[in-house]
Amino acid sequence: MKIAIDAMGGDNAPKEIVLGVMRAIAQFKDLEVLLFGDEKQILEFLTDKTRVEIIHTDEKIESDDEPVRAVKRKKNSSMVLAAQAVKDGLADACISAGNTGALMSTGLFVIGRIKGIDRPALAPTLPTISGKGFVMLDLGANSEAKPEHLLQFGLMGSVYAENVRKIERPRIGLLNIGTEETKGNELTKKAFALMKEQTAYNFIGNIEARDLLMDVADVVVTDGFTGNMVLKSLEGTGAAFFSMLKMSLMNGFKNKLAAGVLKKDLLELKAKMDYSEYGGACLFGVSAPVIKAHGSSNAHGIFTTIRQARDMVQKDMVGTIKAEIDKGNLGGSES
Repeated sequence: MKIAIDAMGGDNAPKEIVLGVMRAIAQFKDLEVLLFGDEKQILEFLTDKTRVEIIHTDEKIESDDEPVRAVKRKKNSSMVLAAQAVKDGLADACISAGNTGALMSTGLFVIGRIKGIDRPALAPTLPTISGKGFVMLDLGANSEAKPEHLLQFGLMGSVYAENVRKIERPRIGLLNIGTEETKGNELTKKAFALMKEQTAYNFIGNIEARDLLMDVADVVVTDGFTGNMVLKSLEGTGAAFFSMLKMSLMNGFKNKLAAGVLKKDLLELKAKMDYSEYGGACLFGVSAPVIKAHGSSNAHGIFTTIRQARDMVQKDMVGTIKAEIDKGNLGGSES
């Protein structure tokens, strides 16, 4: 298979992008990579040209570019060209650590939406206390959503959890302010009713934000505005917790001694809560796998994202979603 990668997107591009590709090429013998970006900069870190092709371009989408405008005006940017390669059948999936909004626009406008899916959804896998993790969508592709969109998000998340994350009969939960069926606003109440009636996936009802990291569900569905707020809260809380813990353990001789004893366990805990172990955020709903790697991804983060893309292609994620839609178990759609 071939994966198209934007080598110039992200805080650490192109170095960490290329180093991640080198790890993936060494491990996956069935993998070919198309690297889009400045050839001179890429070659500086490319140690093995086996199954790697560089497509040169000196244009890229910056982190502060307005997404839709950038996609329309910078047609020769590394991100847009990577997506175009997928559209043209030259690659099976594309990855970028660059501008999130631009990648979502690229996926939608260049690659195109799956027929029967009204809105795409951005879906990362987030850590839980067991280390199992859960898929959450939407985390920002749409600031507003309709009940039918959440219904479809549940299907896409379920297909991913079952086929890529290898979870049998994944539990799909709807994020709400309470677990009772009557709780929530108009959106969540109507979404609950739709999700309760469908037969395409295993809907377990409402779940609360305080339980997200407690392994209560394998897939959590919400609108993009709420999801993005929750994600930022989790990231900020995690960073603050480890910062406070570090300050506490470095305060005084006894605490430093304890820190030395606990160092291995603390590193294991930090690794368990590291989102990069799960790969990037998938843009579900487009006609090929599109994955947004974290902007600060190192080589390991890029490697896990490539592994994730490879799994999605092997399991034919898009084809499976299309097949489930064709069964008609979700009901109506705007499309």
